[in-house]
Amino acid sequence: MADESLSDLLGGRRAALDATAPVAGFLAGWLVTGHSIGWGSAAAVLVALAVAAWRLRRGDKPGAVLIGLLGVCVAALVALRTGRAEDFFLLRVLTNGASALAWIVSIVIRRPLLGLVVGGVLGQRTKWRRDPALLTAYRKGSWVWVLQYVVRLAVFLPLYATGQVVALGITQIALTWPLVAAVIAASWWVIRHSLPPDHPGLRHPQIPENAVP
Repeated sequence: MADESLSDLLGGRRAALDATAPVAGFLAGWLVTGHSIGWGSAAAVLVALAVAAWRLRRGDKPGAVLIGLLGVCVAALVALRTGRAEDFFLLRVLTNGASALAWIVSIVIRRPLLGLVVGGVLGQRTKWRRDPALLTAYRKGSWVWVLQYVVRLAVFLPLYATGQVVALGITQIALTWPLVAAVIAASWWVIRHSLPPDHPGLRHPQIPENAVP
């Protein structure tokens, strides 16, 4: 099989900056000003704007950059609205729950999100779905991504329920890029060991002659 990893295809370091730098900004602003949600939120948004500008200058897609910026703005507005600093992390808790559910459903209906993401990056659309070996490999690999969201929820929910703001911030940073890197590596291992030894790789789906178009 071709020696090309998911890490090569998906990257992720820049996107991880969206989820970590604004959180660090919020914590710094909140702590330095004596637990002021307003200053913490302002710091988070300013950091998010700086990250967005940096990513746009690096040539990242504007849509992805704006989604990251919008997420920080919504998180800040929620915290300001409720007056609870831990609610800055509520959106993150909800998105992890929704993501876990979406990945599980995609596996069950035989449209694993890992295949959709990688297929999109490779410009294959859904061509890979007609390769039984690739479909099976992507389904198995997608379970690793489900585990990622379950782990985050298991950590975030107790901390959120008890209002541990600093711990929420630290764990969100710790469970972003390091966890994503581990998930990419683990899911790649699963895919490699799920495909037959003679399979040409992710870029070359093997479509049976009797496959449905």
